[in-house]
Amino acid sequence: MFKLAKQTYSTTSALVIRDLKVAFDKFVAVNGISFSVEPGDLRFLIGPNGAGKTTVIDAITGLVPSQGSASIGDTELLGKKVHQVTRLGVGRTFQTASIFEKLTVQQNLDIACGIHRSAFSLFRKRKFVDPRVQEALSVIGLGALSNVKAGTLAHGQKQWLEIGMLLVQDAHVLLLDEPVAGMSQDEREETGRLLQRIGKDRIVLVVEHDMDFMRSFANSATVMVRGSILTEGSVIEVQSDPRVQEVYLGPKSSEVK
Repeated sequence: MFKLAKQTYSTTSALVIRDLKVAFDKFVAVNGISFSVEPGDLRFLIGPNGAGKTTVIDAITGLVPSQGSASIGDTELLGKKVHQVTRLGVGRTFQTASIFEKLTVQQNLDIACGIHRSAFSLFRKRKFVDPRVQEALSVIGLGALSNVKAGTLAHGQKQWLEIGMLLVQDAHVLLLDEPVAGMSQDEREETGRLLQRIGKDRIVLVVEHDMDFMRSFANSATVMVRGSILTEGSVIEVQSDPRVQEVYLGPKSSEVK
């Protein structure tokens, strides 16, 4: 029986990527990129399909083998198992929300909160709601729906619940894969405000291709193309870069295709 690693770094530490490379046989998906994200900097990782964006967060979270370094403070993430990375306070979402649809919103959060409890205590009936669950319900705006089956939630609400499940695990680094895909305009705006709230004191890296969404809510952006970084900087700097306009936007388009 192994012992899971626990968060050992300061919450003021940055996520630092150095010379990250991911290759599948002879195909290089991520070609030795380097960048860093500070707490409080809501960073968007943007680029066209096939740029390597999702592969970057797959590598950080242990889903694909990689070379280089991804660290927080003195804590190296690469080479660790998925559950070990999670235990270190790094959480991620997928384009399709991973929730328990037959359970209530509160039950989903309670299960996620089980990372803090012993295996024995998970099977014991609890007489109170963990404060982390109550706080997450407030942050994600689903307090009024706590007893509703998760499967009946709207698409956007399911994504918010998945983010809440990371919050109750005390994730300090959140890696979000296209969190507004398929959402209505109202859901997109509410999601953007949610990201701004949770990103104030955490590291939040958002994989996205929607330039309008980035313009509205990002603090900064890193632009990838064909596995490499094209440019990075503030939203204004990125969207005014002629290379970004030429490669991604075109003369009239407002969204990366």
